[in-house]
Amino acid sequence: MNNRDQRPNPYVAPFSSQQFGHNNHNNNAQNDLNAQAHYHNNRIVAGSNNFNQLPSSPNVGANQAPSFQLLSNTRNSRNALGHSHSSRAGATGNSPSHASSHNSNVGINNLAQPPSSHHSVLNPAAANLVVGNSTTGSVQISLQPPPGFPPLPQQQQQQQQQQLQLQQQMLQQQQQLQQLQQMQLQQQQPPLRPAPQQSAATVNNSQRRIRTASRSTRAVSNSNSGVPPVANVNHGGTSTGTTRLREISRKYPLWLPEYKRRAFNASMDEKYVETIWASLKNAIQEIQKKNNSGLSFEQLYRNAYNMVLHKHGNRLYYGLREVVSEHLENKVRQDVLESLHSNFLPKLNQAWTDHQTSMVMIRDILMYMDRVYVQQKDVDNVYNLGLILFRDQVVRFSEIQKALREKLLGMVMEERHGEAINHLAIKNACTMLITLGINSRTVYEEDFEKPFLTQSAAFYKFESQNFLAENNAGVYIKKVEARITEESSRAALYLDKDTEPRIVRVVEEELIKKHMRTIVEMENSGVVHMIKNSKTEDLACTYKLFSRLKEEGLKVIADTMSAYLREQGRMLVKEEENGNTNPITFVQNLLDLKDRFDQFLFHSFGNDRIFKNVISSDFEHFLNLNTKSPEYLSLFIDDKLKKGGKGMSEQEIETILDKTMVLFRFLLEKDVFERYYKTHLAKRLLLNKSVSDDFEKNMISKLKTECGCQFTSKLEGMFKDMSVSNTIMDEFKSFVNNNNLSLSGVELTVRILTTGFWPTQTATPNCNIPSAPREAFEVFKKFYLDKHSGRQLTLQPQMGTAYINAIFFGRKTTDSDKDKDGPSSSSNGCTVPTTTRKHILQVSTYQMCVLLLFNNRDVLTYDDIHQETDIPERELVRALQSLSMGKPAQRLLVRNSKTKTKEIDPTDEFYVNDAFVSKFHRVKIQTVAAKGESEPERKETRGKVDEDRKHEIEAAIVRIMKARKRMAHNLLVSDVTLQLKSRFLPSPVFIKKRIEGLIEREYLARTPEDRKVYVYLA
Repeated sequence: MNNRDQRPNPYVAPFSSQQFGHNNHNNNAQNDLNAQAHYHNNRIVAGSNNFNQLPSSPNVGANQAPSFQLLSNTRNSRNALGHSHSSRAGATGNSPSHASSHNSNVGINNLAQPPSSHHSVLNPAAANLVVGNSTTGSVQISLQPPPGFPPLPQQQQQQQQQQLQLQQQMLQQQQQLQQLQQMQLQQQQPPLRPAPQQSAATVNNSQRRIRTASRSTRAVSNSNSGVPPVANVNHGGTSTGTTRLREISRKYPLWLPEYKRRAFNASMDEKYVETIWASLKNAIQEIQKKNNSGLSFEQLYRNAYNMVLHKHGNRLYYGLREVVSEHLENKVRQDVLESLHSNFLPKLNQAWTDHQTSMVMIRDILMYMDRVYVQQKDVDNVYNLGLILFRDQVVRFSEIQKALREKLLGMVMEERHGEAINHLAIKNACTMLITLGINSRTVYEEDFEKPFLTQSAAFYKFESQNFLAENNAGVYIKKVEARITEESSRAALYLDKDTEPRIVRVVEEELIKKHMRTIVEMENSGVVHMIKNSKTEDLACTYKLFSRLKEEGLKVIADTMSAYLREQGRMLVKEEENGNTNPITFVQNLLDLKDRFDQFLFHSFGNDRIFKNVISSDFEHFLNLNTKSPEYLSLFIDDKLKKGGKGMSEQEIETILDKTMVLFRFLLEKDVFERYYKTHLAKRLLLNKSVSDDFEKNMISKLKTECGCQFTSKLEGMFKDMSVSNTIMDEFKSFVNNNNLSLSGVELTVRILTTGFWPTQTATPNCNIPSAPREAFEVFKKFYLDKHSGRQLTLQPQMGTAYINAIFFGRKTTDSDKDKDGPSSSSNGCTVPTTTRKHILQVSTYQMCVLLLFNNRDVLTYDDIHQETDIPERELVRALQSLSMGKPAQRLLVRNSKTKTKEIDPTDEFYVNDAFVSKFHRVKIQTVAAKGESEPERKETRGKVDEDRKHEIEAAIVRIMKARKRMAHNLLVSDVTLQLKSRFLPSPVFIKKRIEGLIEREYLARTPEDRKVYVYLA
């Protein structure tokens, strides 16, 4: 154990020949010995039945220590077993030569065994321990005189016999001894602990305490006042043993020295105290002058120890304070003041370093005062006292404090302007201020950090105004980033680590927070300008800078971006409403806008949650501004899933479908989309226009993931009907062949559709089918109804297709003046042939009905065609536009109109284009893409959607009430809305109407006590 952690014993010198920091193993075991022993010859035999271990703790204080207790019997109260500076008792092993001739019994009571590493007067490690008694055995200890002394005279057998008799006598006096001991202890001093119980082997009638010094255990004082323990003498009866003890002590005075009643006087006279203090004061002053090489630290430590031990710690403590304060005031402060205008900071740092070094040395000398007096009086320890004095006398002296602050702040400002400074000097000064705070940053904060932050705020406030006036947003942001990096590096280099986040916050406050709106809204360079010009890197820098302000800063950018995005979305909606864009272009523009902002989201904004939510919210807002969005989105998907879709690869189609699903999630009326999607899917399946069944099923799977099985159950049923229809047609063909039936030259294919799955019209559309295909259908109808009795077949002409064999005879010369819009003006530049040509035309059922009319007439007006075919007006217009105004290579009819617009008038005339030319034998006539439903059709669709919603709302109400049994109106409306929001957002008024309807049909009932509460009727 290091000597710095031990308290020396007051009975011996605290240091051996070794100095601080070394382990001393010479006579430094400190134990309390209460000796009650009867000495005969030169050997002591100790027998005991009570070998008890006293409590031992690694933290032995000033009033506690492990001790040996030996009981001795002597008449002379002045004789006490111990040791002095000049001689000490030594313990040796048991020698056979002495054991045979010299015997003396000693009763040992409560022998407390110290750690084996300690050396004591009676060293247990050198004793001969003989285990023998009932419980703990007996201990046999041989004591030898020190080397150089004559041996003890030999004793006869008779004396041994006397010794045994003496032991028997002493046993009878045991009770008397205990009483005498208690009385003596009460008279002399308060006992350290209750007197131990005497054993039967005790032969002593007096008790003494012997203390030995130990460098490896802590000194123990007799009371809280620090007075050293004294040897207690208990007078007992007389015996021959006492006489023999006196004879031995006279013959060997060094071996058994006589001590006074107390080892030290209880107090020191003032003159002696001042003498000791004068030596300590001189030593402290020499240390401060760096002349400590000739000092004896051992003697200085001993002097300080004695002063504290004898209750003069107050004189020592405040004397030290006076000396250090005087030195700092008269010497250190004056030296620093002289250097205020030259070499100030290095001089102050040197004075601080010297002061630290001297206080460490002084602390080592006064270590005992730190451990005893400082703890008892609850005052600052020596080193902290030196810090406080240096702080008050030097650093916080008004002139020095002001000069230090101005110097540090000035050096920082110089570096901000690009000048080189002494970083180490500033770092040492800041470290000094932090150390002077003594486990607190108060000194550093008050003397430097707070003025530093205030000065920095003023500096950057002025600089921000200049930056904004001279630069655009992009340059300003880069300058701010550079300043933040500089301040962070500066703080990490020579300021306290806790200053870094504080100075960075000041820069952020002055350069960013106070100018957020100005930066993002700066004309021709702000966030909107960056978005318009796709400046991804500048946006990324802006985002990185504003993210320092957490959500507050990012919200400013997000709000600015949101305003621009909503403006762009409203423009797209307005263009569609004005008729400037068709549904496919409208949706494609939305996807392009979404792709653009997704690029900003991933590359500029780090996929930040705030920006992601803002973009989604904005698209949901303006997508639902247009009530036609569900229909247009379905038309867009229909366009991409049709065959021959603009030459896109399968991967491109898959990517577009994924993007479309993103827009689909923003729709609030998903049930409206479902109705339109069913219509468009039906056409693709029935007209065999789907690019692939795999793509169709994949799209249905995506919808199923988003909306659940109920949403796609009917779509999956449509695919099932197509499979069943193929089977039925195979059976029909076998039936025709087996019965030799005639179909009037028509190859008929019929698709049997389940009414609940397909978007068929309840009322069959009017259409006069030509005679040949109508007769073929009647044959199939009879076949099917015979096989499936009870079913009905309703023809749906709007969903059919036809293949027509057409013959073109070439253009007539008389038609040249009449044909204004004919193929002669087409872009292919081909010569009009005059020979006959045959083609197979793939057309819709309505187009077939129109074309077959020209077998009987050459020219027909629009009104004539409408009257002959009875096709719905909207579908007829689409059919005529496809046949006469489609691609030049697909114009089978020629329109003769008084206007040049694409709108068909009732008086427009149509005739067959005999000059039709195509390099393909099979020609597919594309139907003009629909611009969406007409207003009457849209109202009809909306009515069907509302009807479906009634059933869905009622079903949701019944499900909820069946589970809850009883609910209040507002809570029921909330639950219904939550359950249906994945398909559409029902209004509270609509839900209330459906509740009323269920009450009328006795599914629900109001409670008598509260009419706003409903109960479910089972």
